[in-house]
Amino acid sequence: MLKKTLVALALAGVGLTAAHAQTVVKIGHAGPLTGPAAHFGKDGENGARLAVEEINAKNPKIGGQAVKFELVSEDDQADPRTATTVAQRLTDLGVKGVVGHVTSGAAIPASRIYEQAGVPVITESATSPKLTQQGFKVTYRVIANDMQQGEAMAKYALGTLKLKKVAIIDDRTAYGQGLADAFAESLKKAGGELVGREFTTDKATDFTAILTKIKSKAPDAVFYGGMDSQGAPLLRQMRQLGMNATYLGGDGSCTSEMIKLASGAIDDKVLCTQAGIPATKMPGGSDFLARFKARFKSDVLLYAPYSYDATTALYEAMKLADSTEPAKYLPALQKVSFRGVTGNIAFDAKGDIKEGGVTMYHFVNGKWEPFN
Repeated sequence: MLKKTLVALALAGVGLTAAHAQTVVKIGHAGPLTGPAAHFGKDGENGARLAVEEINAKNPKIGGQAVKFELVSEDDQADPRTATTVAQRLTDLGVKGVVGHVTSGAAIPASRIYEQAGVPVITESATSPKLTQQGFKVTYRVIANDMQQGEAMAKYALGTLKLKKVAIIDDRTAYGQGLADAFAESLKKAGGELVGREFTTDKATDFTAILTKIKSKAPDAVFYGGMDSQGAPLLRQMRQLGMNATYLGGDGSCTSEMIKLASGAIDDKVLCTQAGIPATKMPGGSDFLARFKARFKSDVLLYAPYSYDATTALYEAMKLADSTEPAKYLPALQKVSFRGVTGNIAFDAKGDIKEGGVTMYHFVNGKWEPFN
């Protein structure tokens, strides 16, 4: 009798285990977790992690099987060569999709690895138009690109501020140069005068020689294509040299870190564009900000809402295809359409977001304020 009872209990345990069995589905996130752009990478990683945790809380089933998503995060150091190594590592680990890479300089070379492996990848923040112009089937983006940011800034600078003479500096990265090129093209179309085009690197800290050269041309504005880690000291050195020109930048300058790093040099003559709309004006923004703060005990920096939506887009495509296998759910990404935290998420034939917006910011009362 005891043996029968034990056998019955053992069989019941097997049945219970089977009933609660889950298929683990790995989702990758790739971005800089070390180096000067680490704050952007961590912000993106946390947005993806929150999405994974909230999806798992729903006890999802795909293909009739209970699934549990697991985030696998890798540090690409915002470096093109490291990014390809990271992409290969993620595909070797068997991830079913990737959110990232955070920077365009990393995303573009890494995208070839994902294309060869057939693994869908959705970037939350890489804005270079070149990324989705390669014709890769696996590459998607949930944020507006540089052409939209450059056009918005050029129109405002010339049309509203009546600035005519503009100098441009970029850091020679895919992001910085791409943004500067887009601004230069729009500036020319709008009838502005480009009085100088200079280059630096994303590791530089001394811009005195470049700025001295530009100062002699008396520009009304200086546009910088690059991240806050270089944009902030560049701004400080502009002011130290007595340059009162308006500082213009893209989303790499539109951060809380820019304010900290620029210290007292930042003023009301500093403007930036940011792909997308302010988090507080996003359809799900206010609630997301609260959930993010409760989970990570820190505020959203910039890209977390977009990485959350990118992760959700992968999940929505899997649900549509009723499969977590990349080859089966990849076609469904073209059919994905849902109301995300940041807005309507749906992609065009190239993989770009269909409704990508751009917001202008200026520095008021110690913080960035949206105004257009």
